[in-house]
Formats: sequence, C-alpha cells, structure tokens
Amino acid sequence: MQATLPWTLGHAAYGRPLVWGHRGAEHHVAGGGITENTLPSFERARERGADGIELDVRLCASGEVVVFHDDDLARLAGRAARIEDLPLSLLRDIPLHNQATVPTLDEVLAAMSAPMVVNVEIKSVPARSVPRLVSAVLATISRSPAADRVIVSSFDPVILAAVRMGAPSLPSAYLFHAEQGMPMRRGWPAYALRPHALHPQASLVDRARMRQWRRRGFAINVWTVNEPTEVTRLAELGVDGIITDDPASARAVLDR
Repeated sequence: MQATLPWTLGHAAYGRPLVWGHRGAEHHVAGGGITENTLPSFERARERGADGIELDVRLCASGEVVVFHDDDLARLAGRAARIEDLPLSLLRDIPLHNQATVPTLDEVLAAMSAPMVVNVEIKSVPARSVPRLVSAVLATISRSPAADRVIVSSFDPVILAAVRMGAPSLPSAYLFHAEQGMPMRRGWPAYALRPHALHPQASLVDRARMRQWRRRGFAINVWTVNEPTEVTRLAELGVDGIITDDPASARAVLDR
C-alpha cells in the first residue's frame, strides 16, 4: 500500500479534508440546475471551491469511456436507450436536461487542470465485461496529463481487483454503503484488495471505525455529505475527503 498520498490525505496537505464535488456541483438544485457529470457541472464545482471532482464512468458501444452515472438515458434524457448500446456519435446527438451532452473521460481530465483532483468511479458491469472496461479506463488515465491527480474507485470488488492488477501504483478506493451486508458495509473486502483508500457512506463513519481503518493505513473519503453539521462531525473525526453536492457550503464550514 502506498504510504503517502498528499492530495488524498487532505489533512496532510491542506489542514482540512479535501472537498470533492459529487458529479460536479449544483445539479441537485430544485427546479433545475446544471446537469450532473457534465463539463459545466465540473467547472461549477471548481468555481464553488471544490478541491476535486467525483464522477462516474462506463463504456459506450464504440468503446469510449464516457462520464455517466446510470446505465440508461431514462432519468437524464427521457429515453430508455442504454449507454452500452449507443456509439459515441449517437450519444452526442441526444441532449440531456438543460441541453447538456455526455462528455468522455478524456475530455473531463483535459478540462480539470491542476490542482483539481479527480475521483473516477467505475460503475459495475457483468464480470465478462470487466477486463475491457478497466483496460479502457486505465488507458485513458495513463495518457492524460492529469494522471497523477486521479484516484479510481468502485463498489465492485472484481473491478477494483482488476484496477490493482493493471495499475498497482494508481491510487484506488473501495466504495461501500449502509444497505450492504455486514462484510461489505464494514469495508472488509478492502483488507484483501488493499486499495489506497476507503470511500464509505458517511453514516458508517464513527471514531472506532476511523481508528480501525487508520491502523490499516487507509485514507478515508466519505460521501455524500451536504449538511453542515455532518461536515463538521466528519472533519472532527479526521476524514481525508468529503464528497458533497454543495462544495461552497462545505468549504464555508471547513474554512471557519
């Protein structure tokens, strides 16, 4: 396990947790806003004080790594078409809410200049598709000037194992949430996978677990934290990063 990740270990580099814009920023605003996981959303996160962004990736039919959370376009474009069934050329022709378009990971990494850091979450796919997906993601990251500012995360242990095998020095993180079974929601698969960081849902984080995870040498980045009181609680526990829909609010709390 890598001992020091200055941009992941927020307290070491900034004296506070890093603030990560969850799918960018302001896409959660009632009555409209910027569409999540798009270049305007990521730029808004930067403007609102985020140290980095969190995004989701999957493969489209023509093999490009695209930045999109869902496996289909129903929620963001009102269409049932699946991302994996559409080549990039057709995907570009389908407007998302607010006339946004789906970006590629190449485009996002090129747009996020230093010192912005990027958390690339790889979405789960059938096991047979994991090698192709992981290979494409790693190739995209490796050719980017932002490669040294990227951490790759996933809820899927198979994907995370493939990332660790394909790029052992690339910072990686195991994601888990409160609705999973006991082994998963305690982060136990990480003890075998040996990622550089854990990304637990915020409700799972308490002082005892922080001590346990720290003894194992993990950086701890938590999600998705929007309430100021929760930002304060987690900062006092010493988490390294806070993933939030509202970077400006989180920074206001942390910079007091």
